[in-house]
Amino acid sequence: MKQPNIVLIMTDQLRGDCMGFAGHPDVKTPYLDTLASKGVVFDRAYSACPSCIAARAALHTGMEQSHHGRVGYEDNIPWNYEHTMAGELSAAGYYTQCVGKMHVHPLRNYLGFHNVELHDGYLHAARYASVPYSESQFVADDYFYWLKQELGVTADVTDTGIDCNSYLARPWMHEEKYHPTNWVTDRSLDFLRRRDPRRPFFLMASYLRPHPPFDAPQHYFDLYSDKELRAPFVGTWETDEYLKQDGRIFDSKTGPIDPELARQAQIGYYACITHLDHQIGRLIMALIEQEVYDDTIFVFTSDHGEELCDHHMFRKSRPYEGSCNIPLIISAGKNVLPGLKPGTVCHSVAELRDVMPTLLDMAGAGIPSSVDGESLLPMTEHPEKISRTWLHGEHSYGEFSNHWIVTPTDKYVWLCESGQEQYFNLSDDPHELENLIDAPQAQERIGELRKHMIEALKDRPEGFTDGNSLIPGRPYGPTLPCAASR
Repeated sequence: MKQPNIVLIMTDQLRGDCMGFAGHPDVKTPYLDTLASKGVVFDRAYSACPSCIAARAALHTGMEQSHHGRVGYEDNIPWNYEHTMAGELSAAGYYTQCVGKMHVHPLRNYLGFHNVELHDGYLHAARYASVPYSESQFVADDYFYWLKQELGVTADVTDTGIDCNSYLARPWMHEEKYHPTNWVTDRSLDFLRRRDPRRPFFLMASYLRPHPPFDAPQHYFDLYSDKELRAPFVGTWETDEYLKQDGRIFDSKTGPIDPELARQAQIGYYACITHLDHQIGRLIMALIEQEVYDDTIFVFTSDHGEELCDHHMFRKSRPYEGSCNIPLIISAGKNVLPGLKPGTVCHSVAELRDVMPTLLDMAGAGIPSSVDGESLLPMTEHPEKISRTWLHGEHSYGEFSNHWIVTPTDKYVWLCESGQEQYFNLSDDPHELENLIDAPQAQERIGELRKHMIEALKDRPEGFTDGNSLIPGRPYGPTLPCAASR
């Protein structure tokens, strides 16, 4: 049987509810809606360690976080994994290409891809004056190198005055063709032009947006500037202590205390999403014109979400839906995946570690024993199937460090610095507005989820549990020894 072409469309910081097919009242995403209508949507998909590096480690290795060793955010830790998604697909006969974000170390680590055209976005750790020449973004990042060739030696994405973790928003200052979102599509189209037509291809189009800076072209800001937008979700359990303390810091973990700046952040975020959607549309149209669309499988996902001022929080790394719930679509042309049930939704809990075994399954390739994830391919034919009943997620995040158990219907949160617990009934309360940790009717269920947490943490080096109870206040760094020693 002929191997299908595979296109993995990866985004950065796109929360799972911010698309038309997901029911968002404001955001418009016609091309992603098309992929969803022709595919299977996994609405309980999660990033188990929701920040860029750890999430991508799960994606590229198929491992859960205690095995790939990245349980928080830490730069400059080498990536030395024996089995990777691209490496296994390359060995299975695919020509493998990544365009856009990798966020690995060293920057030009290809992780098994035949070729990488790199744009990691603004990375502070790759810009400091002490960074070696070969690791400087101005040299090693293909987009930044190209932008300076096109617009001059001083040209940079920071010309907007917006930092890469900021809630500030303003339109792109150059012609649209110079925007990094357009660049990823341009270079992806050039790969399709140059590919060997005799070989199946694996293309990872890895976009930076809607990760800040919120800097879509003016047209996309205009789509949202005059709309009445849905307010951020704030429930009965939050505190505004940190918002009052940090809400005037441009890159705070709380977002802005000024409601108008919060609205501008929403406008900028939504503008970046629709701009991204239209660029994905260019990629879809090119595949149709080259007459390979019908022989291609599409997987669309993100590394994590964005709180976007929900619960007085901003960015990611938290255990709440805006941060850790992500989009996941499997779609296909008419000549591949004949059993796929288009326009359906699967409620089984999925995770980024599942992408690698799913793609290998699609390619007819073996799945290495190091992989913890599960192939989602059977669920494209039987979307009613529930394969994974619960998932352990976490993030080392200082005083906000957290562990959580999520199921298709509810979530248990353990804040491991303080020992505080939370429980949310996601079926009745999808936006986590009411913490039911003290509700009498929920105690039996909370006990079950707490046991799952103890099971997930029982062999961890931090000493989070003695096997019977959870132990708060344990030292908890972003990188486990198994990653640092690779």
